[in-house]
Amino acid sequence: MSKIDKNSARWLAPAKQKIELADFPTRIADETASADELKDQLRRVVKKIAKRQSKLYADNRHALLFVFQAMDAAGKDSTIRSVFSGVNPAGFQVHAFKKPSKKALDHDFLWRSATALPERGRIGIFNRSYYEEVLVVRVHPEILAGQQLPAALSDHDALWDERLQSIADHELHLARNGTRVVKFFLNVSLQEQARRFISRIDEAKKNWKFNAQDVQERQHWGQYQYAYGQAISRTSTASAPWYVVPADDKLRMRLEVAKIVLHHLQDLSLQWPSVDEQDRAALQTYRLGLSDGSL
Repeated sequence: MSKIDKNSARWLAPAKQKIELADFPTRIADETASADELKDQLRRVVKKIAKRQSKLYADNRHALLFVFQAMDAAGKDSTIRSVFSGVNPAGFQVHAFKKPSKKALDHDFLWRSATALPERGRIGIFNRSYYEEVLVVRVHPEILAGQQLPAALSDHDALWDERLQSIADHELHLARNGTRVVKFFLNVSLQEQARRFISRIDEAKKNWKFNAQDVQERQHWGQYQYAYGQAISRTSTASAPWYVVPADDKLRMRLEVAKIVLHHLQDLSLQWPSVDEQDRAALQTYRLGLSDGSL
């Protein structure tokens, strides 16, 4: 894998090393660009992403899966919309994972996400993902009671370790078969989250976004930070890296995410499909027919 831009590399969680989320900033302190400059930079990167996606689609040998995880109100939806605003929908798919269905609960915890993986030549987005099974379920272990697990899996401490190992194995398998997995944790602070919740209350057009359950989850902030730290520490690898991107400033966050997305697109060895001599000759025959009106 080629080296990433040194600024974006700041957010890369080291592979297979224990990390503490408290060591990662929630705001980019050394950024001096204005809002207009940031928007202009983002537009330029988005155009490059769109151009590179066309080659990914034509090449049809690789797939990219971008996983977005965050605490509530960190800006996942708006970031996905902004960063991928220029891509061709034919080669792009988004899945938002909510509460699992009864059918999903009749399978292993990776099953429903495996059925939603991007095909070769495509970019896939998971807005939340299989990581919820070692995040929200870990914070609320009572959820396990509804997952129809065998009694032998009742040791919760072992269960989290085993699920994290299964995730790491799954992502390595995907990498070996041409799907690169890149994961983002949008790192919002407790204080900024509160400000955004208040905005949803104060601004009538945002009222529909407010969810009282999200506010209640703030009581478990420390547990979520621990669960995320464990997940990132155990599953950030060279083939499936985690990026912990500061999210208190949405504009800067989107630009950082876009630059990382572009890096991974550019890092793939892509080729435009070639046409042999026989096909080239046929193309010229068709061109002649179209030009003289015989076709």
